[in-house]
Amino acid sequence: MTIGVGDSLPSVQLTKLIADGREPVDTAEFFKGRRVALFAVPGAYTPTCSAQHLPGFIQNADALKAKGVDEIACTAVNDPFVLEAWAKANDAQGITMLSDGNADFATALGLDMDGTKFGMGRRSQRYAMVVNDGKVESLHVEAPGEFRVSSADHLLETL
Repeated sequence: MTIGVGDSLPSVQLTKLIADGREPVDTAEFFKGRRVALFAVPGAYTPTCSAQHLPGFIQNADALKAKGVDEIACTAVNDPFVLEAWAKANDAQGITMLSDGNADFATALGLDMDGTKFGMGRRSQRYAMVVNDGKVESLHVEAPGEFRVSSADHLLETL
């Protein structure tokens, strides 16, 4: 079953890098008591993700926060070291990178995909959502091969 508007996010452990190593992030705690713009990419350093998806959220960070977003987070089925390197390479200050290395979060949301025919294994679909106190306020899932509704510009229009 795919998560929908009004649903609570499942409690799954993600990982982020901190100054002295890895830190587990429980999704129930991370999203509790605040409004978070979360976007998911199939993979760091992939063409659309690097050229459009991440840059759009970097460029629109202030505008999203002006619309009541407390934090902007990105998740991908990559290890936390790859996500941190991708963030640094793109000067993504202010974007929290959450590693879903085994696709547990994507699968729990019902937003995983099979990228094995492309040599990518299990991945997350491309989407953007606003989570308010652990509940999905809005959800925008891309059709395969598209990049429109999960963009930062589109998310801003819907806030």
